[in-house]
Amino acid sequence: MKLSEIKNHLNKLETISFQLPNGELVSSHFHVTEVGKVTKNFIDCGGKVRNEEVINFQLWEENDYDHRLHPEKLLNIIKLSEKMFNFSDLEIEVEYQGKETIGKYGLDFDGKNFLLTSKITACLALDACGITSEKPKIKISELGVSNSCEPNSGCC
Repeated sequence: MKLSEIKNHLNKLETISFQLPNGELVSSHFHVTEVGKVTKNFIDCGGKVRNEEVINFQLWEENDYDHRLHPEKLLNIIKLSEKMFNFSDLEIEVEYQGKETIGKYGLDFDGKNFLLTSKITACLALDACGITSEKPKIKISELGVSNSCEPNSGCC
């Protein structure tokens, strides 16, 4: 989800809720403790220099049950961040403390909840690593296997 999309959704909501990939909701007393831009400069395994930028939200919860983050408050935090850091309309990445470590998630919206979506790693230089992106298509007739499954035919 891009920054413009979350702002559009927040303008229409009365409450904010985030749902983890396993279906559990983040506790309603969470805070967004950080809004920032993360820049990652790196070289992939094929030697190509790359640059990635995302808007980062960090969700945090503690035993502060008396405060709830309302949509207008998060919009104000986003607007202040945009002014301070001159954000462009980048994708949002969300950090949330799991049981063992901080998880990084993508963000989506189902009309009611913001969905923390699983992120995966990938090789960015498949061709340089000799990895094909598609499975080779082969014809069974070219394998030399007979159509019958008789004893000693090699089919089993």
